[in-house]
Amino acid sequence: MSSRILNVGLIGFGLSGRYFHSPFLSTNPGFKIKTVVERSKNEAQEFDPSIGNARSVDELLSDEEIDVVFICTPNDTHFPYAMDALENGKHVVIEKPFAATEDKARQLVALAEEKGLILTAYQNRRWDSDFLTVKKLIAENKLGDIIEYECHYDRFRPVVPTESWKEKSVPVGGNLYNLGPHLIDQALVLFGEPQTVTAEIRTVRPNSEIDDYFDVRLGYADKMVIIKSSLLVYENFLRYNLHGTKGSFIKGGLDPQEETLRQNILPTTQPWGVEPENRWGRLFSEEYTGIIKSEAGDYAPFYQNVYDAIVNGAELAVKPEEIIRTTRVIDLAFESSREKKVMNY
Repeated sequence: MSSRILNVGLIGFGLSGRYFHSPFLSTNPGFKIKTVVERSKNEAQEFDPSIGNARSVDELLSDEEIDVVFICTPNDTHFPYAMDALENGKHVVIEKPFAATEDKARQLVALAEEKGLILTAYQNRRWDSDFLTVKKLIAENKLGDIIEYECHYDRFRPVVPTESWKEKSVPVGGNLYNLGPHLIDQALVLFGEPQTVTAEIRTVRPNSEIDDYFDVRLGYADKMVIIKSSLLVYENFLRYNLHGTKGSFIKGGLDPQEETLRQNILPTTQPWGVEPENRWGRLFSEEYTGIIKSEAGDYAPFYQNVYDAIVNGAELAVKPEEIIRTTRVIDLAFESSREKKVMNY
């Protein structure tokens, strides 16, 4: 194990920078959060007084001691900030969405390859408790061949918040860009590239400025994959609904890591990522019908993999080609909804 410490620069210190990245980076001995870009606030110092401030992205990127940059800013800034970071010789981790389009994603990947730099997307939901459980059941053939896979990420927000940019009509905004990358990436991890993409993307809430509902369907030769999200679902417990040739699995609830991190609990606390029993799913099959204990979720392996890729040349867990296919599905989903037709992948 290398003893090298990577200096991290965080661009942005909102929900993502403060509650997702900082706790894991600060508890991994391979990383040191050196500088955070905050244009006027000093909230990073409240988390850790040793963290330095930069008042601009240029100031951060001009620091030759910064090894890797995490981009945790509004969606439309991801591409230009990532391009600048790569041009300045920094390894880069980009929050979702990775880029607005497949074309821009390919530009970033090409530049990283040209510069010999590590570039990846923060697809942390691969390490959610519920997804790890579904992945294990499929790997163990508990469900047989999957015929239908349905995944929801619903919320109930009938009153549109006025203070969040995520609820504004802004470039690269809306729910498909916000929650879609998680669900699409999970499906592609399980089943690979689809043959077709069909989508219905709508605005369903009164006074909403964004697309706050999507139903994306990925067509395969032997299965249908349904990915849905709405911000107007009162009963939003359902997460996974899988049907296979040997059985079905139904599960509700969300991975507990985000709610734990928001309580300022560090991920070194044990036990970590353990779902309460009322979120465990139920398997229905001839072999066994009953409750399936959820796997423990843990985002820490994502960060360790980034470290190992930069320092030890390890293969990335979230590979550039996987990132590109997610952006392609999003492009096709928007086109399908707009043109009211099935799109070939």
